[in-house]
Amino acid sequence: MTVLVTGLPRSGTSWTGRMLAAGGDLVYVNEPLNPQHPPGRCPGVLAARVTHRFQYICDDNSAAWLPAFRDTVALRYRWLAELRANRSPYDLARLLRYGTAFTLGRLAGRRALLDDPFAVLSAGWFARRLGCRVIALVRDPVSFVASWQRLGWTVHFQELLGQPLLVRDHPELLELRALVGSRDRVAKAAALWRATRTILDRTPGILVTSYESLAADPVPGFRRLYAYAGLPWTPAAERRITRACCHDTGTSRAGGFAWSGLSRTAYRRMDSRQALLNGARGLSEEEAARIRALTAG
Repeated sequence: MTVLVTGLPRSGTSWTGRMLAAGGDLVYVNEPLNPQHPPGRCPGVLAARVTHRFQYICDDNSAAWLPAFRDTVALRYRWLAELRANRSPYDLARLLRYGTAFTLGRLAGRRALLDDPFAVLSAGWFARRLGCRVIALVRDPVSFVASWQRLGWTVHFQELLGQPLLVRDHPELLELRALVGSRDRVAKAAALWRATRTILDRTPGILVTSYESLAADPVPGFRRLYAYAGLPWTPAAERRITRACCHDTGTSRAGGFAWSGLSRTAYRRMDSRQALLNGARGLSEEEAARIRALTAG
């Protein structure tokens, strides 16, 4: 059974995905629905054209998406399609990395793990039509907005409002029209957080998980996620997760995860408990209070 880890960008999906892959039973697939290249727009990984951030997939438009994702979750790599689309030596190296990982993973009977924040609004479809075990990360809104502010990110609501099926199925997104063109990045990020949380909370067949609770106590938290995903919890997985999260400052980081290779994500090794203390960094108390008010309820 395929695992999908999703949630808004900067909600801990890369960290969670890497920790779930620690047991060695999953092949990590990074953001196939990202409309930018890299990591998206790679036909060897996903043979479908992504046109929007937060691409909405439902039964009414799944004619192209379903066969493409069936190939992806079955770890069937499209070598020829990727060769035709190559644009640089980096692309060739990525082709070899992913193509090899898919082929060896399929031969070894491993499952795919999709780490994709851009699938967050389509999580129900992935659970229902692909049979994915979906883990949706939700981060505290103040920390989420603070992270976006530090990176200088903003929300382009046209990406959401320009998808008629998405607006049809989630009409509360129409409230975002008032912020189209706004320069208030705090209000826009808070509105995105609130709308997404509302959608996730009423989506059946998925597990909504607090990033903060997972980061505060990762070993029992990931043990529960392993059970939900149908993954064996092994001493090796526990050891790697403990080292990667490194709560004890005297604990060696050796043997944890490193940010390396061609599947680049936002994940870094970290002391996950300490990271919680820095979540609101860069925001004033007044800004934090405003975000609380904007996302209340």
